[in-house]
Amino acid sequence: MTVEIEGLSPKELDSLIAKARKRKQTLQKRPPAGQVRKSLAALAKKQGYTLAELFGGGTGTGRKAAEKPRKARAKAGKVAPKYRHPETGATWTGRGIPPKWLAAELAQGRSRDDFLIR
Repeated sequence: MTVEIEGLSPKELDSLIAKARKRKQTLQKRPPAGQVRKSLAALAKKQGYTLAELFGGGTGTGRKAAEKPRKARAKAGKVAPKYRHPETGATWTGRGIPPKWLAAELAQGRSRDDFLIR
């Protein structure tokens, strides 16, 4: 929430400050997220569930962690190369930032398709 402070009366400012103090007190009373997570995991385990069963995905934070459990991510194999430099034999999977050799060739007007491994 953003509030424009310019143009507020002293009474409005006092009200805003009071709201901010109240919100700060509320936030300070909350236990840390890690502590809550442990409590939830213990309760779920006691009832015969896992956090993944109840909330989907792994027990990590964020969307990516919820999509794949950690073990599944760790077991992912290498990606086969998609591009190869014809002279040096250097390869690139097509993921991430293109290597310098490919960037140099593209700057000279060549196409990525010229380096596809078929």
